[in-house]
Amino acid sequence: MKKQSTTKSFAVLSAAQIISKVLSVVYLPFLINILGDKGYGMYAAAYIVYAFIYVVTNSGIPVAISKIMSELFALENFKDAIKSFKIARTMLISLGIIMSVLMFFLAAPLATVTKSKSSALAIKALAPTVFFTSILTAYRGYFQGRSNMTPTAISQVIEQIINTVFSLVFAAILMKKGPEMGAAGGTIGTSLGAFVASVYLVMVYNRNNHIRVPKGYNGKEIKRYSNKRLINKILNYSIPMTVCIGLQNAGALVDLWNVKSRLISAGFLSVTEELFGWLSKYNSLINVPIAIISCLAAALLPAISGAAALNDKKEVGKNINYAFRLCFLISIPAAFGLAVLSKPIYELLHVRGGYMLMLLGSSVVVLMSVVQIQTTILQGIGKLYVVTLYAILGLLGKIITNYIFVGIPKINILGAVAGNIVCFLIPLFLNYITINKVLKVKISLYKNMKKPLISSVIMSIAVLVVYLTVNGVISLVFKGYLGNAIATLVSIGVGALVYLYSLIVFRGITKADLDTIPRKLIRLLPRKMINLIK
Repeated sequence: MKKQSTTKSFAVLSAAQIISKVLSVVYLPFLINILGDKGYGMYAAAYIVYAFIYVVTNSGIPVAISKIMSELFALENFKDAIKSFKIARTMLISLGIIMSVLMFFLAAPLATVTKSKSSALAIKALAPTVFFTSILTAYRGYFQGRSNMTPTAISQVIEQIINTVFSLVFAAILMKKGPEMGAAGGTIGTSLGAFVASVYLVMVYNRNNHIRVPKGYNGKEIKRYSNKRLINKILNYSIPMTVCIGLQNAGALVDLWNVKSRLISAGFLSVTEELFGWLSKYNSLINVPIAIISCLAAALLPAISGAAALNDKKEVGKNINYAFRLCFLISIPAAFGLAVLSKPIYELLHVRGGYMLMLLGSSVVVLMSVVQIQTTILQGIGKLYVVTLYAILGLLGKIITNYIFVGIPKINILGAVAGNIVCFLIPLFLNYITINKVLKVKISLYKNMKKPLISSVIMSIAVLVVYLTVNGVISLVFKGYLGNAIATLVSIGVGALVYLYSLIVFRGITKADLDTIPRKLIRLLPRKMINLIK
């Protein structure tokens, strides 16, 4: 199996995530229109419960698979690398079965505790997905550990296509029996998508599970590990990582309980589901650029783990600075773009109310992206418990902020945005201090973000001018949705070109960075612009 570089891995995963997220954004307004705001609120609540259980089940062991395999491959201990995967796979699938059963039978209590009684049926419908995803994530961890992201990327696209089609079909069919059934129908595609994608990865694994060993390998003295030692290694990595990622993702679960209860106390009982639906739409949209950063984190982990295992501090530092550069190159313009075009984008996607959440809360894209990269770095060098502690502090800050601001009637659901900002600001600063202290690597967040920030400001001005101009002209002929759609799409296209050109002028992008962009996209760019890159 061919090993891919960090840059190539990131490019492959990013391409898959872009396709997957475009599909998810396209199908979101259709799902909302089928279910209505109330039905979508039920669906979103069930999905948050599922997402937390998914994280608890699948976040730790796949990361352990990737980390241990990349370390053992770096040390040329191929036999124990494969053995560790098989042990971890058994552990993960067993855990998936247990959590699926518990989720199914505890659906009603879970819905009650989270102030979402009407979502119980949808939670039950999502229960089998936990089992299917345990198989799926085990094999994704394997391919990530082998530094080959292509199978994972293809599986993500397959999963999203199946999810998109069947979620809409079953939501439409079952909505005739009421919003609770419709919400449950909207989750069926998630299970089917995970099942088909896992079957695909198992087939790829069976075709490509051989390892090419270097010449003279059999003559080397390789330190071998017993099954017990490998199990302990898996647990030592996976348990703190599960707690850490679980706490980071518990923010959505906190919102489900904390935000809903505070909305009710502020006098919004009759529209709680609708307002929470607004928050869910906002979270869904900001997760589009976040998904690309997740690709970078996934591609980065094997590189950092392997370099750390060889005690190569220079390589670790190089990967870290590279990660932050790409993180800011993607997240900062995304945040500015979502803020400037918040209302037009909401109208374009037919997701109705709540655009003020995006206008005020798009900065979360940058904060969450940085924390995700920081977490991967600390995870790669073994500082798992430190990351967990910082995540706890961030979550406590979120709970307090939500309690104060969501309970103020004039602020209500907008207070959840403040909670999100606090949730990521706290670990961001603490992670930054720890990374600099432990690694003693020169990392300047300001230096890495300065050029993308300047370019994003220029882009935002251009986007705003283009949108107002185009919309003003087109509205003379096409009023309403069509005029806004054309103006929004044109301004997004112009904004992308202005941002890229500004980066080139300020030397914020290099020829090496072009390797992270799929060749087919590069061909769409003007040749003169590409020639300016040094």
